[in-house]
Amino acid sequence: MHRQPQAHDIPRGSTSAVLLTLPLKRTYGTPTVARQKPLKLFRNIGIIAHIDAGKTTTTERVLYYTGKKHQIIDVHDTKDGKGSTTTDYLEQEKKRGITIQSAAVSTEWKGHQINVIDTPGHVDFTIEVNRSLRVLDGAVVVFDGVAGVEPQTETNWRLADQYNVPRMCYVNKMDRIGASFKHCVDGIRNRLGANAILCQIPLGSHDEFMGMVDLIAGVGYIWQGDDKDSKWESVPLDQVADHPKVKAFQSAADKEWVANLAALREQSIETAVEMDDDAMDAYLTSGEIPSLEKLKECIRKGCVAGKLVPVFCGSSYRNKGVQQLLDGVIDYMPFPGENGGISMVDEDGNVIGEQEVTDDAPVRALAFKVINDQFGTLTFTRIYSGVIKKGDTLQNVTRGKKERIGRIVEVQANATKEIDEVRAGDICAFVSLKETETGDSLTDPGHPVLLERMRFPDPVISVSVEPKSRNDVDKMSTALYKMVKADPSLKLEVDKETGQTVLKGMGELHLEITIDRMRTELGVDANMGKPKVSFREAFGNTVEHTYTHKKQSGGSGQFAEVKMIFEPGEPGSGVVFSDEIVGGRVPREYIPAVQHAIEVESRQGQVAGYEVLDFKARLVDGKYHDVDSSALAFEIAARQCFREAQRMSKPKLLEPIMSLEVVTEADYLGDIIGDVNRRRGSVSDQGQKGPQAFVQGFVPLAEMFGYINFLRSATSGRGTFTMIFDHYEEVPANLVDKLMEKEAK
Repeated sequence: MHRQPQAHDIPRGSTSAVLLTLPLKRTYGTPTVARQKPLKLFRNIGIIAHIDAGKTTTTERVLYYTGKKHQIIDVHDTKDGKGSTTTDYLEQEKKRGITIQSAAVSTEWKGHQINVIDTPGHVDFTIEVNRSLRVLDGAVVVFDGVAGVEPQTETNWRLADQYNVPRMCYVNKMDRIGASFKHCVDGIRNRLGANAILCQIPLGSHDEFMGMVDLIAGVGYIWQGDDKDSKWESVPLDQVADHPKVKAFQSAADKEWVANLAALREQSIETAVEMDDDAMDAYLTSGEIPSLEKLKECIRKGCVAGKLVPVFCGSSYRNKGVQQLLDGVIDYMPFPGENGGISMVDEDGNVIGEQEVTDDAPVRALAFKVINDQFGTLTFTRIYSGVIKKGDTLQNVTRGKKERIGRIVEVQANATKEIDEVRAGDICAFVSLKETETGDSLTDPGHPVLLERMRFPDPVISVSVEPKSRNDVDKMSTALYKMVKADPSLKLEVDKETGQTVLKGMGELHLEITIDRMRTELGVDANMGKPKVSFREAFGNTVEHTYTHKKQSGGSGQFAEVKMIFEPGEPGSGVVFSDEIVGGRVPREYIPAVQHAIEVESRQGQVAGYEVLDFKARLVDGKYHDVDSSALAFEIAARQCFREAQRMSKPKLLEPIMSLEVVTEADYLGDIIGDVNRRRGSVSDQGQKGPQAFVQGFVPLAEMFGYINFLRSATSGRGTFTMIFDHYEEVPANLVDKLMEKEAK
């Protein structure tokens, strides 16, 4: 199935190419040996979720049950120095018990190769989810059975929508106190807007969780124990309710699921056959249930098209449900190219075509991640078409450079295996590429083409960074450059006034870990200053302004006059330049200089030197001189026109507003809400999540530094919080001076 490319599309896992011939009579990228395993037997999937939902634990069990490893290390054991999980191998990940960077592993299940990327759940590392989703064909979204849909789940879900990634859901931790499958499913349907189909429902919860019922196959799976090698008993659907373990259920909710098994299966079957007209007609006409193979085919069709989201359940920690989840990945997740081709774009980002994934085509590949480790620089790359062999030369179309492919490795988290070639659909890493950065397009040198670039959020927080000693200035600069190259959500600047090196990122933890990784991975110590907010500016009112640049000094002079109208734009509209010159009042060759001046000048506003957001600049009139006018003169005039106009508009200072969720015991809610109000925040919702209460709201980032210390104190260490950037909002006029003074300290 193929979707038509749209101008707004961000392409993802599928593929393309155009035939290419190079000298020496070699067709570049054409395979010399047939593919050993068909593309239909490949799955490139990501595991995404809110922090602590069980992504890494699930990945560990996947690797165990597929025979990739023979020992399981649990996440909560890593903090005690007992070892590390396969995918959480960084020193900082072991210390904190969280995933910081995406890790790739490859394994096999029932004749299929599954490439798995375990992604972070912490909001500061959303960039890792972003770039992983860009190159994956499908995603398994993991939910905490108690908490259900959480803020980062919603963020990840929106990213998956943006990249058109098919999804399946896995409700994990059904063994926890307060676990509610219904609460999770309601959240998936109502908060995420998913058309969820229940492929499984749980048998029991908390201590009584013993397995699940497969509604599609019509069979129950009841485990004999919690051991990783424990077996399960298969029970026909009509006998599940009479099983001794099921009859012993104490929970009314658990009993209700069992009592409604027949009706639930009928609902799932009806949802499945809606995806196929022939299956639907046959079902309505005969009333007979389609074969299991046909039902799976219908669900797969809906899932790949993004119309259905299959829902599974289990407890990865208790070793229940992971094998069935793997079966679901095989049954319902798309193979490379199944859900469309890869979009190609021109230099302006407009979609110009789409091509199929195939080996028999020139190379098309996207570098989606760069890391520095003991192997050198590893450039993670998704191959969309063609075949790449050791020794090949590729064109980095993004940067106009050539890259020779020296070593190709298959990555198993922090281990590598050298390979000779990679093909369409593969994910690999190239060793020691010199010019390539995240988001760059690597293609056949004879037929270069751009793949649509990845889009990353702007940083909202910054710190000054200084070397521990003066002798380390150059080392620190080199190390910072490497970290920024590897992480596009980091930005590096030098303050023009103070000369300080400023590092910008997505949160306090993000910046703290970046500095720590410089020390552990690159051997460079640095001091980090106090975090500062990345404010923005905006025009307050519409302003019409004329500026004349006139300079006469001896020989030829400079002359340019521009008349411009600056209008505040809608949030998210960006900087829009409009050329409305008529009658040649400003020669056409000078207008690009005016546009360039406005774009450059908008990066530093007149309130406090922050970037100016969301406005329209209309060039409506001007004057020129046959001799003294030039592009430079018009650029100077436009710059001054912008500066004066912004000051005249009663400009606004904007601050980042964060979406906040606090989860704690109900007794502490009053203190939490009172504190949110004191921080200039507002509460949007509150309620229960299983046995715990939650508060959601919006709070300015400037008021949230060190919030974890308050929360620990106020809740006796029982509270947790999530904070995600939501939007920019005007700073109250009476607080502008106060905030600027605070930031200057």
